[in-house]
Amino acid sequence: MSEAPGIGRIRVPPRARRGEVVEIRLLIQHPMENGFRRDTLGRAVAKNIIHRLVARYDGREILRAELGSGIAANPYFAFFTRATASGRIEIDWEDDAGVRGSVGAAIEVT
Repeated sequence: MSEAPGIGRIRVPPRARRGEVVEIRLLIQHPMENGFRRDTLGRAVAKNIIHRLVARYDGREILRAELGSGIAANPYFAFFTRATASGRIEIDWEDDAGVRGSVGAAIEVT
């Protein structure tokens, strides 16, 4: 993975049975600067956190999170959804600097 802010990895089961509850895991490589740190010259490091996260399953929103400064660097998220149809899980996020990221994976439902 690259060291650039906003790089993500998603883990979705490749196959599931219709109606089965599946776990979605997401790791975003991001420094999550809370705005309280100072650099070596004593200057404040600008706040830059992922403040919005949205997950969609086959285009339908299944999760929305508004994040605050208490989140650690390289945040890890895990949540569950019910497998209803074959499609894609897409997750988008945006940080305070306006940098956006996204990642997705397909799931086959039988």
